Amino acid sequence: MKRIGITGNIGSGKSLVCKIFNHLGINTFFSDEETKKLYLLPDIKEQILNYFNDEVYFKDGSLNKKLLSYHLFRNHKALQFIEEILYPKLNATFDKWCERQTTNYVLFESAILFEKKFSDQFEKIIFVSAPEDIRLQRTMLRDRCNEENVRARMRLQWDEDTKKAESDFIIFNDGDKMLIPQVLEIHKILQTL
Repeated sequence: MKRIGITGNIGSGKSLVCKIFNHLGINTFFSDEETKKLYLLPDIKEQILNYFNDEVYFKDGSLNKKLLSYHLFRNHKALQFIEEILYPKLNATFDKWCERQTTNYVLFESAILFEKKFSDQFEKIIFVSAPEDIRLQRTMLRDRCNEENVRARMRLQWDEDTKKAESDFIIFNDGDKMLIPQVLEIHKILQTL
């Protein structure tokens, strides 16, 4: 089974593209969703509590994402610590997930595929592209946050041109080109790998 990475900057429409692949019978491992689950594992939780303090988890045991994000965006060492404990577990979780799949290929969705050097694990990379103004509006609407917050997150990601140059396939999600024909064309190619 081939492992295919799918990426795109925030608000590009990666999830929508993955849903189209899903309708074709291709499963997607959503790295953000799986990472959220990892934060609740007892061993991970203990390490995070030891590094930060009780404030990063609410009394009910759920993660205080807002406070953790505040720390991570302002402290590179804290971000590095989190990545060092989460990414090996994320990779192991993905490996186990892949063992249960039966299709010719699977997708691993992550906005930071290149930034965190995940791209080396995949036979091919699909990049979902959208203009910045569209991505900004989509993200503000989806996450119910202001422009400043979204732009801060955008600055942490590589620019689109760099990612396009590193990708094998580009899907344009700008409202002009239809998504389904683009996905079908890529799916046809990936089925033959």
